[in-house]
Parts: sequence; structure tokens; C-alpha cells
Amino acid sequence: MENIQKEKWFTDLGPNGRIPVIVDHDKGSLAIMEGAAILSYLTRHYDPEHKFSFTEDPDLSKCEQWVAWQHGGLGPMQGQANHFFRLAKERIPYPTQRYVGETERLYGILDAQLADRDYLVGSGKGKYSIADIANFSWVNVAIFSGIDLNMFPNLQKWLKRIEERPAVQRGIRVPGEPFSVNSAITKRLQDDPEAKKKEDELHEHLKKAKEQYDYKYSSP
Repeated sequence: MENIQKEKWFTDLGPNGRIPVIVDHDKGSLAIMEGAAILSYLTRHYDPEHKFSFTEDPDLSKCEQWVAWQHGGLGPMQGQANHFFRLAKERIPYPTQRYVGETERLYGILDAQLADRDYLVGSGKGKYSIADIANFSWVNVAIFSGIDLNMFPNLQKWLKRIEERPAVQRGIRVPGEPFSVNSAITKRLQDDPEAKKKEDELHEHLKKAKEQYDYKYSSP
């Protein structure tokens, strides 16, 4: 929020000036940007037992598919939903309903994929992998985009399943307080009447925007 990622020291590492960027100091201070590339890099070099990745098709390609799907679909669409639903200085109906609606559609795809399994990829009920990590990062902030997770019961269970993993609990505490936007905003709305009023106003705008453009949820 302070635009530190636009400073030269950062853009020298990540030319796009966006988070995330990692630096691997064990390999000549190699800098890698973009979440999908970072996940692939980390599993390639630091997951020799393939606890979070796969070695053979169909699971290898399916894992790559869901990471690519997040990178090219869910991330960009939900990012726009974040902006027009919550951050834009003007309340503009068309892009609000367009991007929140598209994010809902994409959540519906995740929900369907998880109908009879615990994780996105892998035999049986699936295995926790970078496909789940990539998508969790966005579902973990769903409320910020105006998304009602109650619409997606399978996705809710998957989210809870991942949140309960000890390593995830440690990870979302970096650098300090747990970075669970869903929980943080929900608690704030319960404790702060003024925040609840503003949140209700955002959702009322979203409701009117959907009505104005005759939006009807469907997925896929």
C-alpha cells in the first residue's frame, strides 16, 4: 500500500513492480517473480520427495493446469473485483457486477472440482499440492471481493481444511498477524457498527449493479 514494490531496488528484482518476488540466496541470489513461476521453482529445487508436486501425467499436467488457471483466470478477475467492489473511488455498476460475477463463476468451477475430493489434483481424494496453494491465496481473501463463500460449500470445506494445516497457519503469520482477510473482515464487521454499515453499502451497490445488468449466476 506504500508502493515500496515500485522502488528501484525492488524492480531490479521484479521488473513488473508487483508482489510476489522471491530471492534464492542459496543459488546466487536468483530472483524469481510471478506466483506460478515461484511455485514451480520451489518445487523443482526444494521438493525432492514431491510432497507438493507430481512427477507423471495425468497428475503432473493437471497440477500445471490448475496453477495456470489461477494465474490466468482467478487471479486477474478477482483482482479486478477487489478494485471495483471495494477500492475504486467511484462506484461504477458495470465493471463491479462484471468482475464480481466472473469471480463467482470461477469459484463455481473450483466448487465443482472439489465436490468429491479434498484437494484439486491427485488420485482418490487428491493430494495437497501447489495447485491448492496457488488458489488458496485468492480464496483466502474472498470477502474482500464481495464474494459470499456460502454459495460454495465444497470450497468452504476445502478452505477450512487448508487453513487448519500447521504449516499454513505459520505461513499466514508472516510477517506478523495472521493474514486471513476473510476472518479479519468478518470479525471487524461483528465488532464495529460503522464498518458493518460501510460493508452493507458496498453490497447494496453490488446488488443494484447486478440488477441493472440482469446478472444471473452460472458456472461454468
